Amino acid sequence: MVCSAAPLLLLAMTLPLVGSPDAQASQPGHTQAGGESGQQLDQESGAGESVLVSVYVQLDFSNETWSAALSKPQTLPTASASSSLGTLTGLSLTTECSVNHDGCTYCACLSGYQWNNSVCSRHQPCQTLLEHRPCGCLIFCTNEAGYCQLLPPVPATLSLNSWLQMPGSTLNLTLLTSQEITNLKWFLWRTGSPSPSPILLQAGTRVSLTSSRGRVLLSIVNTTYKWAGDYICCFEAQGFRWELHQMVKVSLRATDVAQLPDQLSISCASSPGFQLSCCIPSEHLGYTASWSPGEGSEASSFNTSDSQCFVLAVRRCPAADTTYTCDLQSPGLSPLRVPVSVTIIQGGDTTCPEDSSAGAWNVTKAGHVAQAPCPGNKTGTVKRTCRPDGVWGPIHSSCTDTGLLALLYRARLLRAGQGWPDEEVPQILAQLPDQVVVVTSPSDLLALVNTIKVLAKIVASARIQLNGSALEALLKTTDKVLDMDASSLWTTARAQISAVGSNLLLAVETLARSLCPQDHPFSFGLPNVQLQTQLLRPTPPSDYRVSFSTQPMLQAHIPKHSLAPLGHNGTNVSVTSLMLRKLDHFLPSNYGQGLGDSLYATPGLVLAISIMAGGQVFNKGEVIMDFGDTNGTPHCVFWDHNLFQGKGGWSDAGCQVQAASASPTTHCICRHLTAFSILMSRHTVPKNTLLELLGQVGLGASIVALLVCLGVYRLVWRFVVQSKVAYLRHAALLNVVLCLLAADTCFLGASLLPPGPHSPLCLATAFLCHFLYLATFFWMLAQALMLAHQLLFVFHQLSKHRVLSLMVFLGYLCPMGFAGVTLGLYLPRGQYLGEGACWLDRKGGVFYTFVGPVLAIMGVNGLVLAMAVLKLLRPSLSEGPQVEKRQALLGVIKALLILTPIFGLTWVLGLATLLEEVSIVPHYLFTALNTSQGVFILLFGCLMDRKVQEALRKRFCRSQPPNSTISLAINETYIP
Repeated sequence: MVCSAAPLLLLAMTLPLVGSPDAQASQPGHTQAGGESGQQLDQESGAGESVLVSVYVQLDFSNETWSAALSKPQTLPTASASSSLGTLTGLSLTTECSVNHDGCTYCACLSGYQWNNSVCSRHQPCQTLLEHRPCGCLIFCTNEAGYCQLLPPVPATLSLNSWLQMPGSTLNLTLLTSQEITNLKWFLWRTGSPSPSPILLQAGTRVSLTSSRGRVLLSIVNTTYKWAGDYICCFEAQGFRWELHQMVKVSLRATDVAQLPDQLSISCASSPGFQLSCCIPSEHLGYTASWSPGEGSEASSFNTSDSQCFVLAVRRCPAADTTYTCDLQSPGLSPLRVPVSVTIIQGGDTTCPEDSSAGAWNVTKAGHVAQAPCPGNKTGTVKRTCRPDGVWGPIHSSCTDTGLLALLYRARLLRAGQGWPDEEVPQILAQLPDQVVVVTSPSDLLALVNTIKVLAKIVASARIQLNGSALEALLKTTDKVLDMDASSLWTTARAQISAVGSNLLLAVETLARSLCPQDHPFSFGLPNVQLQTQLLRPTPPSDYRVSFSTQPMLQAHIPKHSLAPLGHNGTNVSVTSLMLRKLDHFLPSNYGQGLGDSLYATPGLVLAISIMAGGQVFNKGEVIMDFGDTNGTPHCVFWDHNLFQGKGGWSDAGCQVQAASASPTTHCICRHLTAFSILMSRHTVPKNTLLELLGQVGLGASIVALLVCLGVYRLVWRFVVQSKVAYLRHAALLNVVLCLLAADTCFLGASLLPPGPHSPLCLATAFLCHFLYLATFFWMLAQALMLAHQLLFVFHQLSKHRVLSLMVFLGYLCPMGFAGVTLGLYLPRGQYLGEGACWLDRKGGVFYTFVGPVLAIMGVNGLVLAMAVLKLLRPSLSEGPQVEKRQALLGVIKALLILTPIFGLTWVLGLATLLEEVSIVPHYLFTALNTSQGVFILLFGCLMDRKVQEALRKRFCRSQPPNSTISLAINETYIP
């Protein structure tokens, strides 16, 4: 070290001191910056042994040149053993200092020496260093003496499982300590990184830290080239700061190499030459590339801001299909081979013509994909498929703005465990308003939303508090995102990722409630975003109220009893109210239990209310919202992010509509806090008391008629079942009566039970209604199949017991299977019962387990009815006189009247109630006809039967019946 015309402050250590065991070294200075060096050192040793002592010496070389030889350890002459005083035998310098022009002294430690912790904490380093790293040079601006100390042996060792990591492997760094350590920090100086300082490593999605006595393990899973570099372990031990290093290399993956194109079809006639390229990230500039085959080609390379590209310019078109290979090699790393297939278009091949109307698309062979680079400052490719018929397909672009991608990658690495979340999250948010203006494609929109989503997850996991400026940047970005064109951006983005709107909602919710306490109250408004926050302090007010300047005005308030439990623990309570316009239009059209698949309209508003108490999200509480005047039937709903495998959906669980007194507005009461809105049914049947009364009266009349039918069968049973066919026919009809009677009774009694899945009686009633109504239809199917057999196989005899067994199986076991499977599938999902009724959920998939079998049975019954009509018309209308024709027509009409209610064909009207919900007429017809089905069965299935009439006359009148009744029976067939 050479110094001229400047004082030099030397802090020296003397070693060793030879003398008697009682020898002591005196310290001339009282103020010692070296800490332990100011202490007196004694050694309980025998005569002749060396003792290490510290001596503070200040030498001034203001006018002389400092000799470099003096910086080396000095050996002094050995003193005589008879000397009674200690003798200095060696001198090693520890610290070199120079006075700067600002009057401060810059003191640097020589090799093997270092400033201890106490000195480092009081003085500024000569260069800006990361905290916890060893300080070898300090600035002294006061007249304070001090010197570097001799470092003891390193108290720890750092090892790793492998310095060469394959992509996707797990990197393990193990720190073994022999002394107690504190302030342990891990850093990574990434290979090729332009950052002037290493990156902090902390627990994240890829980084994990585990520690035990004397051992600390840093694990990084799924490594990529982003995790290659110099790993630094910093800690404090024995009064010093230490750092240990390990170098790690990670090979590139094939997916890290961008080929343009990755396949190519070319016509040598139109394009005698072509160009291929493979690009690697700029962090791996140590790679070299070679192309094969390389004959007749010229290789070159160029660098961009984020990559290095190796180009092969093929001058002469090959005669046949060829696969070119980009061979990438780097010392110490596994070689990487990236193929690019080139297909030569031959004469007679189907091709897509050159197209310059939508870009520069060259002639491409059918079945191949043409590729083009992204324009401007974009990353990705533009692809277009040539269909097998030689017609160009649509253009698919993955081009994404480079700046947006950089922010997204930075956020992902931050969440993985690289960086300082407290500092970098606000920095990224501050850049978003400037980046949102470059969003011109669906890929840009997805990158922007994903960046906000990742930042929200970081904030939630690390419990970061944002300042007001960061939150303003977020709200400005969100406002512009919601104002983007729905057709050109949002529609395509939702086609790629259906939950993009749900992801944005959850992210903005999470970030908005992370405002630091000192920035409350906070109010910010834009056309599409309005935010209001309030800090309630440990003692909440009586009520919390908030209103937003929307049309109509949106208002909400939380009652005092919901806020009261939060004030007991003495922590701050903050309430965040966020209004988002248009976002509900970008959410998936998913509806949970109780809403079904109906068409709904939303008011264009989403209100998100959240409460933070002591850093924790408080989701329980009652909130009352006023959405203003609405059209249609409103449903108070909230967006449940857990529905539909995490894609999200509207749910009305815990929410209900409350009619406002003397006001047309819609009041919603929800017993939890999240993002709310309302749904208006576009096609709804208003609640009609007359319709309900008609249904109840019809069910009552049906029950009475079925009881009368049972009484009639009790009187005439042995008279009407004298033949085998008659027995089977009437047995089937009797079971129809029994099942329908039980089903109508259960359905009528269900209105008296408290609805809900937690009511066992309500659940049992819904199951019985499902089973009994299905059983009714399956017995009707058994009747139809009996009639079809008699019409088709007139002379075929049936086994009574076998047919009866088959009918019992079809009539009871099949519907029991349907009902049981439905209960097992939909009850655990909470989709079994409908809202406010002890019946199946009409707007969910469970309802189709009833409608499906009914529709199938009605189809079969309709075919059998058509067969019966044709059987009646064929012999009568073609051969008989006019009177016989008239009688045959009357028979057809009678058959329709008899078979229609028996076979349940009136349920066809139920389709009108499901498909056409605008008019109320189908509902009236369906209710009137089907609730009175028991009356129809009594009249047309029982009393109008010829044998029943004869049996009743024999029992009461004892007279012969007239011959005016038209019989549809053919050799005791099914039709009466």
